[in-house]
Amino acid sequence: MDNIYILMIAALAILAIVDLVVGVSNDAVNFLNAAIGSRVINIKTILIIASLGVFVGAITSSGMMEVARKGIFNPSMFNFQNIMYIFMAVMITDILLLDVFNTLGMPTSTTVSIVFELLGAAVAMAFIKISANPNETSEAIWNYINYEKALQIIFGILLSVVFAFTIGAIVQFFSRLLYSFEIEKQKKHISILFGGFALTTISYFIFFKGFKGTSFYKVYHIKEYLEQNLIQIFAIGFLFWTLFSLVISKFTKFNILHIIIGIGTFSLALAFSGNDLVNFVGVPIAAWNSYEAWHSSGIAATDFSMEILSKKVPSNNLLLLFAGAIMVITIWFSKKAKEVIKTGIDLSRQGEGHEKFQPTAASRISVRTAMVLNKVFHFITPKSTLNWVNSRFERSIVSLPKNKAYKMPAFDTIRASVNLVVAGILISYGTSKGLPLSTTYVTFMVAMGTSLADRAWGRESAVYRVAGVLNVIGGWFATAIIAFAASGVALYLINLGGIVSVAILLITVTLLISRNYIKYAKKEKDKKAQRQLDRTELITINGVIDESSSHISEVIRRVNKLYTNVAKDLASHDLDKLKKTNKHVDKLNDEVDQLKDEVFYFIKSLDETSAEASRFYIVVIGYLQDISQSISYISKSSYKHVNNNHKNLKKSQINELKEIDSKLEKMLQKIEIAFTNKKFDNFNSILEDKQLLLEDVRVSIEKQVHRIRQEKTETSPKNTTLFFGILLETKDLLKAIISLLELYQEFDFNIKRAEEKDNLLN
Repeated sequence: MDNIYILMIAALAILAIVDLVVGVSNDAVNFLNAAIGSRVINIKTILIIASLGVFVGAITSSGMMEVARKGIFNPSMFNFQNIMYIFMAVMITDILLLDVFNTLGMPTSTTVSIVFELLGAAVAMAFIKISANPNETSEAIWNYINYEKALQIIFGILLSVVFAFTIGAIVQFFSRLLYSFEIEKQKKHISILFGGFALTTISYFIFFKGFKGTSFYKVYHIKEYLEQNLIQIFAIGFLFWTLFSLVISKFTKFNILHIIIGIGTFSLALAFSGNDLVNFVGVPIAAWNSYEAWHSSGIAATDFSMEILSKKVPSNNLLLLFAGAIMVITIWFSKKAKEVIKTGIDLSRQGEGHEKFQPTAASRISVRTAMVLNKVFHFITPKSTLNWVNSRFERSIVSLPKNKAYKMPAFDTIRASVNLVVAGILISYGTSKGLPLSTTYVTFMVAMGTSLADRAWGRESAVYRVAGVLNVIGGWFATAIIAFAASGVALYLINLGGIVSVAILLITVTLLISRNYIKYAKKEKDKKAQRQLDRTELITINGVIDESSSHISEVIRRVNKLYTNVAKDLASHDLDKLKKTNKHVDKLNDEVDQLKDEVFYFIKSLDETSAEASRFYIVVIGYLQDISQSISYISKSSYKHVNNNHKNLKKSQINELKEIDSKLEKMLQKIEIAFTNKKFDNFNSILEDKQLLLEDVRVSIEKQVHRIRQEKTETSPKNTTLFFGILLETKDLLKAIISLLELYQEFDFNIKRAEEKDNLLN
């Protein structure tokens, strides 16, 4: 029997390593967003600073390990077997849940997930034990569960969301009034005082969070000293750091705001590691402690009480260091971490751009409500005050060469500093008061509050940003509900099947994570394969033609394949394949829509002499939209026809469509080659193919009219509607593609003629 539990311990150890990877991939957003978004420190330096913070936090996290042992349930009410089943259910659920959020690029709270998984598994096990004991009723559940802690955590979630957003917005608003966007033009004493306050707060945060988890935190009465001498500590710290800021500003080239961002990143990395390491390794360590206690007792697993978990057990520093090393490696190499970070930065960036989230009814209502409140504020505020406030929020224009690919920072150093300082203050205060704050919730909501106050959510982006924030917050609450339910189900299955169920669940976890990884890798590969037009490089008509030709070639190839798939799957009446084709068509439409949405930014990036390039680009987008709409109609109408169980197309109709598809395929292959090779000077054969195809379409229409008139051979109006629709859209598709080719031929001819003229003049 011992071997079963040894295998469970080994499985938990492996799960802990995997959980560290998927957990850190999600939580890296907590301490990297501010530094990466401001772009004032290079990425390698940021990662080195964060790595040091993670290592220090890992060493000081031992005091947090008690949560996994006794924070959620009363261990004395469970035996060793119960505890091992609970811990297995929790780790299996945690890995799956976090991996799903990482794949979606959505930040969530590892604290909330582990707490509600522990709660769900413990509740399920408690009810199993109660149902097996005739002397207990359902009311006995409160003897098993520490429900007060659960309620406190829920309260902490709601409180942290509201307070972090509100305080972040208020502090950022007044910081911007103080600094404006003209940071370099402000008097130095402002930065010196700001640096003194910010560094005092951050250093206290580091000291408080760092010592809290160490063994001598209480032995040497550090807690009491910090609480009793808080004002003096802050006064001395403010004086020291203000003098430090003065020296830095006067005698070095360093910007004090950059130093704040660097130290602030270290402090949040430390807090994350110190707080959240328990979320990943707390359960396996508790399982190992349980096994050691049971193994030396000589008592059966079903009879050995786990009251020992109620006592404080020192953590192994080597294990904590090993866990810290895995976290650091993940920070450096996890691609999913970068995706989660990107979500946070995109929602808070100052500039406009592609929005990840689509508007919802809730986001529209929120924005309209905010607009009404803004009008009220403008009505009651003196005009002179409004003018002054608006002047502080006027952004300077950065002049850069048009041919230089330059990515502006998502926000400036003031906002990055406020994000770090406010998050540090709130986490320190919440921890000192015993509130179970989530570092994810606090840092994310502070970032959202500061972006709102900084007017980053303008009329062009507000509805999308609010939708994104609501999606993320909804995901947080979904985390709690799903974690509770899924861990409860996993516990029930493990209790039902024992080691067999554990093996099946572990295999399921492996398959699902592998599947998610493959899908994510494919998604990333598709992103790279999409030859989007880079507007920072395409500043002339030559650049637009050269770069866009490859993209057009790819579009033609995909349209060719999609048309063939529809013709083939419609003939076989294959609903599943038509549905799959529909998804690919939707993807193509989204890409064209994105190009259309970026027309404004593209035209702005062109040099002053490239009006011709602007016209060319606009016309290209128009033809691409016509092409995507035509293939979309053909695909969706075919899917709808089959999905509604209408009659198959007649054999004659299928044959005519296949004949058209065959000729269209050959023609599109020629066009694809023309765009790939950027040779548009000779396409007489393509024009001949076009005329033959149009003639075939015309003949097919006439044949269908003839079939309709012969009532005995054509009795399905739905077939007629579909067939005519495909033929007419094929004509439109063909015309749009040929027009696109002719457009490139015209501009290519003009460019070559201009080059020849220049050569003659020279």
